[in-house]
Amino acid sequence: MQERIPITAEGLAALQAEYEELVNVRRPEIIRIVAQAREEGDLRENAGYHAAKNDQGFIEGRIREIEGMLKRVELIDSAPAHGPAEVRLGSTVTIEIDGDKETYTIVGAVEAKPALGRISNVSPVGKALLGARVGDNVHIQTPASLLQARVIAIE
Repeated sequence: MQERIPITAEGLAALQAEYEELVNVRRPEIIRIVAQAREEGDLRENAGYHAAKNDQGFIEGRIREIEGMLKRVELIDSAPAHGPAEVRLGSTVTIEIDGDKETYTIVGAVEAKPALGRISNVSPVGKALLGARVGDNVHIQTPASLLQARVIAIE
């Protein structure tokens, strides 16, 4: 059996929206563009046709990828079942590293967006934080160094 993909309701909605956009808007649009480019004549020297076919391949590949993911999603509840006692998937955690406070939401790899504070449960920071409680000191092994962080808050 294939590995389940943990995802929040928000992440699932975004994935479904991307799928709908690809299937209902981008696919028909690229089919039309390919057909128009094909009508321009000799396909061997038709850069527009080759670019459109390339885009079509990307779109079809992404559609298949999302279909595969949607079959394996495991919806995670972002509201703590037993109160915010420990960090788990869906938790929002505030940590302190060298006096600087940072807040992250722990999500599955599919919906991770580090620049937006949404980090994967399999990232070094995510792995270190899972299971931690307020007041715990955790060690985060990054490629460059070993960091120590203190858990300040869990939501």
